[in-house]
Amino acid sequence: MPNSRTRPRRGSGRGSGAAGRDELVSRSLQSAEHCLGAQDFGTAYAHYLLVLSLAPELKDDVKETFQYTLFRWADELDALNRIQDLLGCYEQALELFPDDEVICNTVKLNPDFSDAKENFYRIANWLVERWHFIMLNDTKRNMIYNAAIQKAVCLGSKSVLDIGAGTGILSMFAEKAGAHPVYACELSGTMYELACDVLAANKMEAGIKLLHMKSLDIEIPKHIPERYYHTKGENGNCEKYGKVIPAGAIIFGMAVECAEIRRHHRVCIKDVAGICLPTNVKFQSPAYSSVDTEETIEPYTTEKMSRVPGGFLALTECFEIMTIDFNNLQELKSLSTKKPDKIDIPVTKEGILDAIMVWFVLQLDDEYSLSTSPSEETCWEQAVYPVHDLADYWVKPGVHVMMEVSCQDCYLRIQNINVLGSEQEMDVGESFTKNKDLISSGNEAELCSALANLQTSKSGAVEHTCLLESTEIALLNNIPYHEGFKMAMRKVLSSLTPEKLCQAMDTHCQNNDMSRGSGPNSEQRVHEPFYVLDVSEGFSILPIIAGTLGEVKPYSSVEKDQHRITLDLISEANHFPRETLEFWLRHVEDESAVLQRPKSDKLWSIIILDVIEPSGLIQQEIMEKAAISRCLLQSGGKIFPQYVLVFGLLAESQTLVEENAVQGTERTLGLNIAPFINQFQVPIRVFLDLSSLPCTPLSKPVELLRLDLMTPYLNTSSREVKVHVCKSGQVTAIPFWYHVHLDDEIILDTSSKASHWKQAAVVLDNPIQVEMGEELILNVQHHKSNVSITVKQ
Repeated sequence: MPNSRTRPRRGSGRGSGAAGRDELVSRSLQSAEHCLGAQDFGTAYAHYLLVLSLAPELKDDVKETFQYTLFRWADELDALNRIQDLLGCYEQALELFPDDEVICNTVKLNPDFSDAKENFYRIANWLVERWHFIMLNDTKRNMIYNAAIQKAVCLGSKSVLDIGAGTGILSMFAEKAGAHPVYACELSGTMYELACDVLAANKMEAGIKLLHMKSLDIEIPKHIPERYYHTKGENGNCEKYGKVIPAGAIIFGMAVECAEIRRHHRVCIKDVAGICLPTNVKFQSPAYSSVDTEETIEPYTTEKMSRVPGGFLALTECFEIMTIDFNNLQELKSLSTKKPDKIDIPVTKEGILDAIMVWFVLQLDDEYSLSTSPSEETCWEQAVYPVHDLADYWVKPGVHVMMEVSCQDCYLRIQNINVLGSEQEMDVGESFTKNKDLISSGNEAELCSALANLQTSKSGAVEHTCLLESTEIALLNNIPYHEGFKMAMRKVLSSLTPEKLCQAMDTHCQNNDMSRGSGPNSEQRVHEPFYVLDVSEGFSILPIIAGTLGEVKPYSSVEKDQHRITLDLISEANHFPRETLEFWLRHVEDESAVLQRPKSDKLWSIIILDVIEPSGLIQQEIMEKAAISRCLLQSGGKIFPQYVLVFGLLAESQTLVEENAVQGTERTLGLNIAPFINQFQVPIRVFLDLSSLPCTPLSKPVELLRLDLMTPYLNTSSREVKVHVCKSGQVTAIPFWYHVHLDDEIILDTSSKASHWKQAAVVLDNPIQVEMGEELILNVQHHKSNVSITVKQ
């Protein structure tokens, strides 16, 4: 459990009263730890209240554990329907941690447990990353690491230091092999405490010393008595510093075409629903790695390439990027300062160059190795370096992909990716020969002209760079989304004043050069505009699209300055008067009160809300926002979307089961880890691609729920849905997605190929065997913005 082994700090020279208090605090902490181990969360919570009232200086030390205990105790109180006790717990928590963001976000103003439960799931995802479950279920990885560690210990490496111990599984492999002493270092407070419990359950706490600290802060002999040896030393360097497992790695790469990567990392269109994207705006994803950047950020993204929607096409053969010897200290030190290596790879297949895919082979020793290749069944994903800034991304056999590779800031960086063909090589060679002749003849003017012809970058207007999240780029590339909103907004505005809208649209079509009634005496300016507010999350061009639909005053709620500059540049490129688009947050004093009237005497014609998160979940507090929005609409005005239908089906997916919880002791080679880490499992998996997820549908899609933002009386808090089983199997999960209705006719499907949204799934604790022809009843509950889906037994 988080920080359950924290001990009070002891001062010196204090009286017996202070000593007595310290003793009580110490005993209470021990009791809390014992209660957590016994899953007696109510008593553990009471002990933590006593500790924090007696020793408030320990707040930072026990905060994570207190949060964890609070949420687990709240779970039990809710199950017993002890709502008043539940609210009392949250009041006590807020008194102790009034500024704690996690507790405040859970409680809000009027806490109710369905909200708290969803927040607990979000916290659990944050405290224990999901890859821990996947890695612990990777039997092949565990067996090979165990074999390599056993071999090293048998060859004489008795002392072991495990860096980044996680649950402590590798440390326990070493201890079982006979290593002594074994030290394990873990920075995360939650994982450190979890490892403490795991070691105790496996009766190895005496043989393994856990260090809760950063590995770079370890000092000899303060924290560990000496340098550590792994396997026998084969040269002076290894004898001095010991051996490392893995001993080395070979990093491989491949140039690939992948439409899914392309649409998430490169804006592929020049026109969005009639809005021209200017050439002087350059959109970049966070994975873009500039050569001159000084920021220490990961210059890549990661993907399970074997499961990427639409797959990928290899454009080159697999090539070796570099080999790293983890036992060569001088080589490791030189990596970060070494000049970039240039790599030249011939293209073998015709296609679009979207990314360089990277994986590695871990050489644990001279006998055992592990590959993270996309062709392997492995817990690891692959690194992906999206390609940017090419004039033409189309490649074919006969051309070469050029790149520079370095380990700047200890990150593998692949930069300056270019395509060079045989004709270009000849042209460059001829030009270089000409230039040498010009230099010898002293013709400076012709030399400058020749050098200009060799220039690869285009001159022109100063470029503005706009950094967007990958989901924001995918949204910008989502043509049906923007076309759908344009049609829906046009229908609403037409229904309000048809003749005025038609006049204004005719004027806009005829004069796309700022002449839309911009004169001070224009007849059209007599009319009050329609007010449109877009409160979508992140970057959105919907306000600009709204501005093309006539006498409209659109407001954007974007927060980032670079996004505002970008929207201004897009407006300018599309010949909008500068005053057309407004940024709403400049008009409101409190950003938490975005939903207000546009003016004291005016109401909105359209309010655009973000109902679905990119992860596939419903946005928190969306129904509360819709309730406020309905009060701010003029007669005939609309909220977009008007309603959302939730769809789901029964599915069998061993992949989802293994990614959600550690499966017994067999996967971890007999070590008892599952009960402890599975306390952090969550019933909902997000960011799924159902089109490529390994699963078998056992039913057809069914409508589970309707969330109506315009007509709330159509919403129900609970309903039962009968699902007809079409295929026999084990129901392990209920994947779900949404049909977002802008109106009755214009629908956005979050499971479609063009969707920037991902999907989600409820993973069952226990699989349910079903036979074709049977029916299962799903209990779907809706409270505020939270939806739960369970199987009625």
